[in-house]
Amino acid sequence: MTDETTRAAFETHDAFERDGPDAFAVTTTRFDATVRTDDDRVTVRLPTLDAVVAGETVADVVEDGWYETLERRLDDVHTVVEADDASPPELTRDDEQVVLVVAFGSTPAPDDALAVVDYAEGTWLQGVVPGYDYREPAAGLIEQARQSYDDDGGRGSGGPR
Repeated sequence: MTDETTRAAFETHDAFERDGPDAFAVTTTRFDATVRTDDDRVTVRLPTLDAVVAGETVADVVEDGWYETLERRLDDVHTVVEADDASPPELTRDDEQVVLVVAFGSTPAPDDALAVVDYAEGTWLQGVVPGYDYREPAAGLIEQARQSYDDDGGRGSGGPR
């Protein structure tokens, strides 16, 4: 894609808004997610478990186990895209954030970039540990999932059972 075509594809996609000359923010997630068209990367910043637990500190052993599980679950995030030039993710933990980066050999199509973000968000949500009180963005995601479950009678997206 040319730079102009790439920018137009992101600018006209409902899930993105411009965030600088070569960056587009994802508007469909509660996390900080950005696509950079100058270096062909999708970056998603996810909170650590301790960062979203309200009123207490998560024990190091729980936090470390949570992170190791998240790392394993996100190891194949690059396989959810249609493009064949996405690299396995780089995942780092920095203070109260987990930073996920998926690099592409060429600028990702908007739908591929969004697939990475959606996969990361869903995987993060699956790792929420029961028994804690959560603050945003976890509280809102948990409530949204609970509401979706209640709205479809617990059938999930697979249709009637």
